[in-house]
Amino acid sequence: MDSPCILVCSIDPATGFCFGCGRTMAEIAGWTGYSDAERRTVMQGLPARLATIERRPRRETRRARMARERAGS
Repeated sequence: MDSPCILVCSIDPATGFCFGCGRTMAEIAGWTGYSDAERRTVMQGLPARLATIERRPRRETRRARMARERAGS
């Protein structure tokens, strides 16, 4: 199953979109129950959503930490 998740999992309070993937909490929660067509429809709109998010999370993301740890070893 395709998923836009990049392991950031932090919601922008201004837009309600995840900083990492752009989905809403409802979309994240219901993702496994969506049909392929529903997932494609949501995924097509994600780039535009992500462009509306101005602030990024302050904490280090798991993906960034893993990349940093790989680079250091």
